[in-house]
Amino acid sequence: MDSNGDHNSASERPVYRGEVVYIFAYDLAYEMKRHAIPSLLGQPLSQFTVDASKRSPRSGFFYRSQTARLPEVQRVSPHGALRLQRSVKILPVGAISITVRLPLECSTLEEMVSYHDLRFTDGRSLSEDVRQLANELRNELQPYLVKPNAELNEDEAYTVFCIDAPLHAADGKTLSGEDWLRDNRRSVAAVLTEEAAPESLSDQEADESTGRYLSYYDQDLVVVDWDAALIVDEPRYRDEVIYIMELANLQLAELEAYDRILDSAVEQSYRDVTARRFHHIISPVAQFQELRVDMARITDELSNTTKFFGDWHLARTYQLLSSRFHLGEWHRAVEDKLKTLDEIYQLLKSQQTNRWMLVLEVTIVLLFVLDLVLLFWK
Repeated sequence: MDSNGDHNSASERPVYRGEVVYIFAYDLAYEMKRHAIPSLLGQPLSQFTVDASKRSPRSGFFYRSQTARLPEVQRVSPHGALRLQRSVKILPVGAISITVRLPLECSTLEEMVSYHDLRFTDGRSLSEDVRQLANELRNELQPYLVKPNAELNEDEAYTVFCIDAPLHAADGKTLSGEDWLRDNRRSVAAVLTEEAAPESLSDQEADESTGRYLSYYDQDLVVVDWDAALIVDEPRYRDEVIYIMELANLQLAELEAYDRILDSAVEQSYRDVTARRFHHIISPVAQFQELRVDMARITDELSNTTKFFGDWHLARTYQLLSSRFHLGEWHRAVEDKLKTLDEIYQLLKSQQTNRWMLVLEVTIVLLFVLDLVLLFWK
């Protein structure tokens, strides 16, 4: 298969085997209580670990979240009967990440496009299925949530297509990851952008969608886009890369949640400026101070989830994801809104202080006049 989507005869087509991993992040609350959670939906919780890899220093720090592996469920889709492997990760920032894995076997890359918005034969979609599971998890985690959200927010979803290495050309020759990407760039772009017809994509879009990629060994490959990613690697090495994608996706969900909170706070601050009454100032200032503490806390927690030492493959993968998700821009947007709130409430406090000073000055003058009146009266 070449970059123009031309195919050889069906008997010569390569078969891609692997799995599709769907990642869903949900913000549930302000944070989690620091209590041990014994089980989740009847399944024990344990620290998430990945197999040792040549790509990372064995003494390096790796953030380990609490993880529960849920029983497999069976669903029927246009792709046939599927066994879905589900797992849940709980993070102290008050969020959960749900992953759903299902086996993948396709003759062409174009066949993978239909896995983006997976629907079952009963009419339900995978996202609806996962949202129902998230509500069940939210109800069970309720005793451990601090300031839980009134309702479950929209999920932040990400799809990862995993293909087993090594890859082969139509003639059976083994290809390196970079050579394979060069030969199939347009088709890979179609998979990542959910375009069923690769030939409809422009060269610019194909290059942009596949422009951020990494290859450590000769036959592995990670291609990162905004809504999806593609991993070519041996199955034993995939979990650590997928976990980094989970954490970056969760960071995005948390930053979006705080951005919504700050949007509401900014709107409230404008109303407070218009009101200019004492009781409209004291409470918002206290709320703003709490927001500042919250933001410092979440920034620290989110930083801890992606703290890597050394110039290693996982750190570079996270940098690619951070760039695709615009995490730096989200951080700056949140900080700018905090600065705007700070300036508004500092203005309110200054105005209130001036009012108090004016009241005190008038009171002193009135007392002085009253003292004179009493003096002459006598």
